[in-house]
Amino acid sequence: MRNRRLWIVTLAASIVAVTAGVPARADGGFTVAHWAMNEPSGAQVMYDSSGYGLNGSIGGEVVTARDSGDGYGYGFGRLDPDTPPTHPQHLVVVPGYAALNPGDRDFSVSLRLRTPYQFGNVIQKGQATVAGGSFKIQIPGGKVQCWFRGSAGQVLVTAPRPVNDSRWHTITCTRYSTGVAVAIDGVVAASKAGPTGTIANNWPLSIGGKTNCDQVEVGCDYFAGDLDWVQIDAAGHDW
Repeated sequence: MRNRRLWIVTLAASIVAVTAGVPARADGGFTVAHWAMNEPSGAQVMYDSSGYGLNGSIGGEVVTARDSGDGYGYGFGRLDPDTPPTHPQHLVVVPGYAALNPGDRDFSVSLRLRTPYQFGNVIQKGQATVAGGSFKIQIPGGKVQCWFRGSAGQVLVTAPRPVNDSRWHTITCTRYSTGVAVAIDGVVAASKAGPTGTIANNWPLSIGGKTNCDQVEVGCDYFAGDLDWVQIDAAGHDW
């Protein structure tokens, strides 16, 4: 399962597309980055196995080589929301490579997580008001939200059922020219129509929370739980 390609989705996407204007999948997709998260204990580098070398830095508070049941992943400890001090070592940070920007492409972020908690930003590039737009996956109330903000607007999609049941779940958030969809365990859970346009910023991609926060005026929204892998796919624009 770890190395399985997750370029969205199944026949269920076609059903959602009828009402939301979201296509079943993007043609010509390719993997931009795949972080297997199988580094040994104490590792400081998260390696990208896609062939593009988009490696990241693992913070000292992130537990590597955590048993996922069918391999190894990363563990993120619980931190009280909006409570100082900040914990930058709680994050995994990938430099702001241009390839990690959606641009105007169909763009998909997939990951496998396990958590008993109901808060946290799992992955993001950019924050709410940064120039160039941003995207993120978060789990307020334990429900997966996919958010994409670009030159043409923003779209937020929320899955109807929570995933904070301490079981492993595979999540895929996909941005199309016509909207955004979220799939959980291979089934489309929700979608919403609306253009987002071009998304491109100079910010790093962060896993486990925000990079620019103070826990007073801006909460860091630290994720708590386990991650098994993260993958990003994209397609050439054909809008």
